[in-house]
Amino acid sequence: MAPIAEATLPASTPTARRLSTLDRWLPLWIGLAMIGGIVIGRFIPGVSDLLARLEVGGISIPIALGLLVMMYPVLAKVRYDKVAAVTGDKKLLISSLALNWLVGPALMFVLAWAFLPDLPEYRTGLIIVGLARCIAMVVIWNDLACGDREAAAVLVAINSVFQVIAFSLLGWFYLTVLPGWLGLDSQGLDISLGQIALNVLIFLGIPLVAGFASRFFGERTKGRDWYGDSFLPKIGPWALYGLLFTIVLLFALQGEQVTSRPWDVARIALPLLVYFGVMWFLGLLTGKTLGLGYARSSTLAFTAAGNNFELAIAVAIGTFGATSGQALAGVVGPLIEVPVLVGLVYVSLWAARRWFHTDPFTAGRIPS
Repeated sequence: MAPIAEATLPASTPTARRLSTLDRWLPLWIGLAMIGGIVIGRFIPGVSDLLARLEVGGISIPIALGLLVMMYPVLAKVRYDKVAAVTGDKKLLISSLALNWLVGPALMFVLAWAFLPDLPEYRTGLIIVGLARCIAMVVIWNDLACGDREAAAVLVAINSVFQVIAFSLLGWFYLTVLPGWLGLDSQGLDISLGQIALNVLIFLGIPLVAGFASRFFGERTKGRDWYGDSFLPKIGPWALYGLLFTIVLLFALQGEQVTSRPWDVARIALPLLVYFGVMWFLGLLTGKTLGLGYARSSTLAFTAAGNNFELAIAVAIGTFGATSGQALAGVVGPLIEVPVLVGLVYVSLWAARRWFHTDPFTAGRIPS
């Protein structure tokens, strides 16, 4: 699969391709966006208050627009006629469900208690982050790593359904029931299923419908060649523009908290670093062990490691307040996740050439 800003060649082209300039310098652009957001939020009076006021039903309108712009180009690239082949891959589906809904929340629970035993607010915030499985940015990381787009679309959709069903139940279990069994402090969590469903509908449903409609009507009216060779290259870079815009807004909204409490941020960051690295490695190792091939192993790794920070932050703010430790832990989530998963994109591409060199998919498709 092509990186999101470089889709000028069809997937079957045997010629090796390299990351575009936009993709190659992505860590720099993301770093500048994070710094820019923090500077704006810290030194321009009223910006964070303005962003906080631009909410409807707990959803930040500017952030929602950034996420929609970010996700639409990637979902427009999905070959929806191949989705049925993905749903028939029982190894992929079962391993993804196990990693996302059994291993991920349990690992974050253990790490939160191991690293933050004396800080219950931050600990609770981290556990909430672990419960919110990724339905948004994972499509960016997967595409940059040349993962399987169709598989990513299916796994994201499955995570969305499970999110609505399981988030509140798992929150009650990990924040109330399990600590009680272990003789630990517990904190209840009251979460609206309607709020979760609204997040899923906005951040996944809208761009998914738009992406499907674009491919369906584009190919029907202009043909598949036009759609792949002309339309997709034009909209591809907008995924990264949307990503950078969203990052600026997130860090502008929370810049003052991040800069005024650096030691707290560092303590929250440590378990997150371990979590993202372990989950990604478990996903890639599971895929390789099951013989899924590089594309789907990479997709499994990124869908396991990514988290839905939008939902985690919304739940933390709605339940505990915007200035709570739980909300700060949610904000630190993307602060750590974004650069770590960008780095793991490059690790994934390296692994494709070293660990999956016999996979026919990697020949000519993995950028050097």
